[in-house]
Amino acid sequence: MTDDAYLYLADDAPGSGWQGAPVSVAGELECLQTPAVRAWLDAHRTDATSPALRVVPPEQTGMIPGEAERLPVPLTEEELDRVRRAGATDQVAAVEQELLSYRDSEEGRDALLHKALAAGVPAHRIVELAGVHPSALPTTSHT
Repeated sequence: MTDDAYLYLADDAPGSGWQGAPVSVAGELECLQTPAVRAWLDAHRTDATSPALRVVPPEQTGMIPGEAERLPVPLTEEELDRVRRAGATDQVAAVEQELLSYRDSEEGRDALLHKALAAGVPAHRIVELAGVHPSALPTTSHT
């Protein structure tokens, strides 16, 4: 298990800003079957299919609106990867998929690392997905 991710109820008001990944987009999460999460959902008169129910990985919990109802939940590594991909922009998600594929090849490594940085993929994610040492990352990104 990893550090806690969070489930929270998003405010659907216009202009409410960043809203995280809907749980329905992240796929089946084991924690949704636990008595604690079921009780929390019941207390807020919602369920796992609600578009207001969102999930964020541990490194993004600071982006949850302060007034939002939230619940810490443990995720497996595989679930955490799905949550991160679900919350990524299309461009970041596409580059992350390329980084995962890169693990099996070194062809075009430098170009892919530059592309990932330019797309906004955080350095720690590039290291994790591509399996490279942090020192292998370019110091500047060229677009």
